[in-house]
Amino acid sequence: MSDVKSEEQQSPTPAVKTDSFGNPIDPTVGFARGTIIRSSVDEALRLRQGQAIAAQRVKLLGAESIGVFTGNQRDFPIHPEDIATLCEEWVGPGLAAEELRQVAVGHMGGRGDDAVATFNRTSAGIIATIAALASGKPVVSVVPPGGRSHASVVRGSKIAGVPVVEIQGDLDWRGAIETHRPSLVVVTTVTSSLERLEDRITTEVVHYGHSLDAKVFLDEAYGARLRTVLHGGQLSLQLGADISITNCDKAGLSGPRAGVLVGRPDLVTAASAKGAEFGMEARAPIAAAVLRSLKKYEPDDLRKEAAAGQKLADALEEKLGKELVQRSDLGPMVDEDSVLRILLKLAGRENSKPIVAPCEATSALGMILLQDHGVLTVNTHGQPGARVSLRLKPTLDALDHVGGFDAVVNAVTDSLAKVAKVIDDRAALSQIIIGK
Repeated sequence: MSDVKSEEQQSPTPAVKTDSFGNPIDPTVGFARGTIIRSSVDEALRLRQGQAIAAQRVKLLGAESIGVFTGNQRDFPIHPEDIATLCEEWVGPGLAAEELRQVAVGHMGGRGDDAVATFNRTSAGIIATIAALASGKPVVSVVPPGGRSHASVVRGSKIAGVPVVEIQGDLDWRGAIETHRPSLVVVTTVTSSLERLEDRITTEVVHYGHSLDAKVFLDEAYGARLRTVLHGGQLSLQLGADISITNCDKAGLSGPRAGVLVGRPDLVTAASAKGAEFGMEARAPIAAAVLRSLKKYEPDDLRKEAAAGQKLADALEEKLGKELVQRSDLGPMVDEDSVLRILLKLAGRENSKPIVAPCEATSALGMILLQDHGVLTVNTHGQPGARVSLRLKPTLDALDHVGGFDAVVNAVTDSLAKVAKVIDDRAALSQIIIGK
């Protein structure tokens, strides 16, 4: 079973993975921490700093001075008449329940009697589902080639008190399922870095998991729409899984930030109950906005976002070079190690050991992009555990707000130059990243 990777299994001498600078990688989040961003607490401080910078820019220049390049639109599309009806905490959920169930089941390709639950975040729904359904056995997590599980899969397994065994879809996932005999198999069809698992493999995992009496749960935060709209894939639950969750504010959905879980009624009810125990459920106003968002969904919005992302990737490639810029379906990416190497080269320190970790370099870059140019990325506004590479996934109005493709590329190069000037000054970088 040499192809099976376990993040949580006990081992007398566990192998410590490192990044290209020799920094140990935190297995829960998949990146190396440093001396400024040491934990989730520091990531929370970084988020607060990003929010403060965004607020200051809006106060000075207005809301349209910021373009969102996280791939998350995060509107709150309720109607005025919803305030006193669907958003009312006692009666509203009952008024919206059946219509929300029907539209969510349709969106996910579910069965007529499937149930629906909404959570305040997709991560919350994943954690609650794993905690409810792991049944004391290891969770097998099948991910796309080159990808990894979302941190919520690892955290949910920790809460459930079980190990998570992660295996990429081009490796021996059958052996992982056969060996560990899980009650729950989690399949990530599209990662947050947009690596994608072929529908064929997902279907094979579903069938094999079912043959060994496992329940199969799809993490379709991106995949429910990205696979189907951009790659002609099947609707989520048509792949045969028992339950599936998607995110309501990414890949063509406008918001709110919420997770929508659809599938077998007994499993959805169990996950919903566990989420309520943890305080993870979506309250009435969020559920009402989820309903409105699903009803107004237009696949062409995702196609427009993807087309803009590819044009932006072309422009950034021309400036930084194809060897540095990777492409996803929604825009360009530069991994965190490469960003730090660029900064060291600009500073004339490329042969020196850096005083910061790559995640800190991209966080500082994100803060300058936001403060000076209004380019808002996950590097300032991602929740603890979010990926730390530079990813530019423009939402529908983002490019117009910051001046277009060339303006974004110039913002990146200008911000790299500014951060490079302090790349050997830990105090200055700390002030940029967390404000102290």
